Amino acid sequence: MIVPKQQNIKVHFAGTEHMNHAISSMAANMNYALGTAFPFVYKMFKNGKIDENKIIKQVSSQYKHYILDSGLFTLMFGALKGKKDEAYLDKWYECLTDYVLHEQYKGTMVEVDCQKVLGVDKAWEYRMKMREKVPNRVINVFHIEDGQKGLDRMIEFSDYIALSVPELRALKKKEYLYTLANYIKNKKPSIDIHLLGFTEKNSLNKFSFCSSCDSTSWLAPVKYGKIETTAGANHIKNIKESIWKDRYSKWEKIKNKKFPNQKPPKNKKYFGTLTFAAEQFLKIYANIGGNQD
Repeated sequence: MIVPKQQNIKVHFAGTEHMNHAISSMAANMNYALGTAFPFVYKMFKNGKIDENKIIKQVSSQYKHYILDSGLFTLMFGALKGKKDEAYLDKWYECLTDYVLHEQYKGTMVEVDCQKVLGVDKAWEYRMKMREKVPNRVINVFHIEDGQKGLDRMIEFSDYIALSVPELRALKKKEYLYTLANYIKNKKPSIDIHLLGFTEKNSLNKFSFCSSCDSTSWLAPVKYGKIETTAGANHIKNIKESIWKDRYSKWEKIKNKKFPNQKPPKNKKYFGTLTFAAEQFLKIYANIGGNQD
């Protein structure tokens, strides 16, 4: 369990390393969130300077449960994709763990799951070192490269395992997700399971036995225009001005109360709309996956 007396999966709103996005989720009464360490660790990686703004520490303390992603996916497959050698990822590991310690971040973090580029043995090296270096609870990530023996070893070692849904989807093995999650839970009933990049509404309720999942879907309305509400799909241009203004007022109250030094945004409509979207997604997830208290 990630919270006391947990009975269903808890959806974590991703993208909250951006404080203004985090404020929208808080204004919508979201209790669970995920942020990536990427921008902070990359800055340290490039110039050796550690981020002193304490954004993750400030933001994470406002949720019931927070997960800090390692930023490795972005590094290897996202904006900075390209071949990364062992020396590169050794440095990334050191920067990530040094950042977490300097930040005095107390929440859950994701390991340096480098199986796809450096192999399973190197991932285990980082895994063992991380357990010794940081006091945080660490999510260990299973990848196809680990195989059955690797999975069993990970289950024995870990108390929190993540399954990469985008990976299974890319390999056209998404139907394997339910079988895999069940196998892990049956082998070790006390273990927590996180579903990376997963909030599919048509199957979320099947995974009530998992502890957590995350998605950036709640950001889609302000990125692409389409918004899903409890009344059906719509376009954000059809949202009444009174609605986004009311939600921006909630956003502003949270900012002033919890983050008084944060500068107000120039685009009030953006964050008013995002707060409304967060409210709608929270209701949808609660209706399908169970309460998000």
